[in-house]
Amino acid sequence: MRTSALTLLLAAVPAFALTATFAQTAPPAGLKVDSLPAEVRAKIDAAAQKVLDQTGVPSASVAIVEHGEIVYTHAYGNAKLDPPTPAEPAMRYSVGSISKQFTAAAILLLEQQGKLSIDDKVAKYLPDLTRANDVTIRMLLSHTSGYQDYWPEDYLMPPMYAATDSQHILEVWGKKPLDFDPGTRWQYSNTNYVIAGRIVEMVSGMQLMPFLQQNIFRPLDMEAVWNSDAEKLGDTDAAGYIRYALGPLRPAPKEGKGWMFAAGELAMPAYDLAQWNISVMNRSLLSAKSYDEMTDAVKLKDGSSSNYGLGLFVRTILNHPAYEHSGEVSGFVSENIVFPADKAAIAVLTNQDASPAAAAIGRALTPIVLNVAPGRSVSNAEHQARAIFTGLQQGKIDRALFTDNCNAYFGQQALADFESSLKPLGEPSVFTQSSEELRGGMTFRVFRVEFPNRPQHLTVTTYTMPDGKLEQYLVLPAQ
Repeated sequence: MRTSALTLLLAAVPAFALTATFAQTAPPAGLKVDSLPAEVRAKIDAAAQKVLDQTGVPSASVAIVEHGEIVYTHAYGNAKLDPPTPAEPAMRYSVGSISKQFTAAAILLLEQQGKLSIDDKVAKYLPDLTRANDVTIRMLLSHTSGYQDYWPEDYLMPPMYAATDSQHILEVWGKKPLDFDPGTRWQYSNTNYVIAGRIVEMVSGMQLMPFLQQNIFRPLDMEAVWNSDAEKLGDTDAAGYIRYALGPLRPAPKEGKGWMFAAGELAMPAYDLAQWNISVMNRSLLSAKSYDEMTDAVKLKDGSSSNYGLGLFVRTILNHPAYEHSGEVSGFVSENIVFPADKAAIAVLTNQDASPAAAAIGRALTPIVLNVAPGRSVSNAEHQARAIFTGLQQGKIDRALFTDNCNAYFGQQALADFESSLKPLGEPSVFTQSSEELRGGMTFRVFRVEFPNRPQHLTVTTYTMPDGKLEQYLVLPAQ
């Protein structure tokens, strides 16, 4: 339930901007919207389908906003594989951590009502949490509190198959020592939003989901939003899938109830997410002060920028301001980009675990609206990751290198799929680190893997514990 580092580096080649003026089209049954010129629609469809073909992700659903209006919704591929069921725009996908924007908005609405301040200390509501007298609600919503993330991994660990509740998460992770002094660093943490969600319920006197329905979803006509933490998606929605390395797609396991509370619980069609995007760019739901607080990047105590507001990343893409966030829960990855000054937005929902496809589609579609230049950083900490990759090509791992959670992930079926799919690729010609960040008290790294005479590369993601053991090692296709 993290925002994947794979999606944080937004990039695209320069192209063209839409220039036509489109009238708002009320969505007919099935939420199909199309007021784009045929040649523009063809470019969008080709770009999205190319990513699905290259990554093998089963399906994607997109919604595009231009001039402050939804101008296109479309779905590609199969939302379910057995039996094959074509994806439709009306189908719901889990949006993962994009849910955090709605929890942040709930807090801001309560502030507007005079019921709290985002600069209140957490101790006012939950005094038993670690250093609650030093942490503010603003720090929770901006990931500058220091509370350790309870779910930074890109897979489902064995304890998370069982149901839990927010109190358990707070008892275990909310009472751990902080990873850093509050306000001194930025580090993404789902725990922050579980705490924030509890505060919403305590102050409002309502459960979080009914509060969101009453104050956000109904006013914005977001009619199909679903609480996938309380109940799994239905037969008419997309199904989530997981893939071990380049092995076959398999049904993704479902989180136990309670694990996604306030941090990643929502599912919806891309159309509904686009409705939210329009409200953000038009500043139509919250007060001006609340939108300023949500979209201004929070500063750390040393005066540097966190590049994160309240529930969203604050970016500049070639002088175009943008708000961006991705989301991931078991079986689903999403990407959402809002260009407020351009009154444009791109929402992408996909149904494969730990996949880069949502971000890749976002990158591919961005040139239709803006000119965006690519870019990525590189580091050299790859020796261990490459050695592990070589072993997996033989279906072998040194279990002493991994935590219990990661060893559980590498079961018999997983190792067989890793070997059968990776061994035919041969020795990599390139194995380089492309990014690194801290998360949940661990170091998260992304590696790029290339092979001779093969146009498609792979991505490896790892989490390393302070003691050096690996909590995660995933291999996935990348564009």
